[in-house]
Amino acid sequence: MAAAKPRHPAETAPPAERVCSERRAARSYTRTVNDPVYPRQLRASRAFLVLHGPRILGQKKKLEAEVERLPDAALPWEGKLAGPEPLRLLVAGDSTAAGTGAATQDEALPGSLARELHARTGRGVIWRSVGENGADTGQFLERHLTDALARPADLVFVTLGANDALHARSARAFARDLRELLETLSDRLPEARILMSNLPVFIRFELLPEPLRTTLYRHSRNLERAARTVIARDPRWMITDQVPPPYGPDFFASDRFHPSASGYADWARWAVEDAWHRGLSEIASAPRPAEA
Repeated sequence: MAAAKPRHPAETAPPAERVCSERRAARSYTRTVNDPVYPRQLRASRAFLVLHGPRILGQKKKLEAEVERLPDAALPWEGKLAGPEPLRLLVAGDSTAAGTGAATQDEALPGSLARELHARTGRGVIWRSVGENGADTGQFLERHLTDALARPADLVFVTLGANDALHARSARAFARDLRELLETLSDRLPEARILMSNLPVFIRFELLPEPLRTTLYRHSRNLERAARTVIARDPRWMITDQVPPPYGPDFFASDRFHPSASGYADWARWAVEDAWHRGLSEIASAPRPAEA
């Protein structure tokens, strides 16, 4: 007979101690973002969504009915900053690419990213945005890829994944669609560096009730893990590496879910800062291809 496998101390502890241990482990998820200690829980994130499904569905419906629905940023969704050898910036994604929470795209993510790039490179920036409020990665592929590929770009900033988490899509489906998107962008826009934002830190969204907040946080972390695996395949692709700093008091718009103009400016600042010395700075000296 084979020897019995040693049991983990938590398994042999008295019931009361096991309960306390489980509660401490659960609380640790709400205190940390980059959490390599509990990979099994991260991989099982979708199972948690299914387990809490009825309650979470009720909470989501209540939020949708009660939370203010903000419009997209006003047109136009393109602009430019004057300067020599202008860089071409494309923002592609969901409601944050649509500028929800800001009055104009100049105040939202595209304009904020353009100002950060202009300040660091001294070059002009021609920017535009393609996106849809509520779109997950698969829906972006179906509805907006053609528009995203319509013009050349030096930098594509991808802001997708939040709705994949909200729609409880599997990590496999998300990774498949993300890989298709990135490969197509790189094939059709060969000069472009692609920078993907990390997913929202849903545990910081005080608007979200429990268990929706923690369950959504778990699943978003799992999706981001899958995104990092995809992005590691190609040196032209990057993802924000560090956890965003704590959101300031003015980070959220009036719906307490989307960024405000101030929030978009903060986001652009930390995204560019994080990626700059990991390779993004190369675009500062990249030659501008001759126009066809």
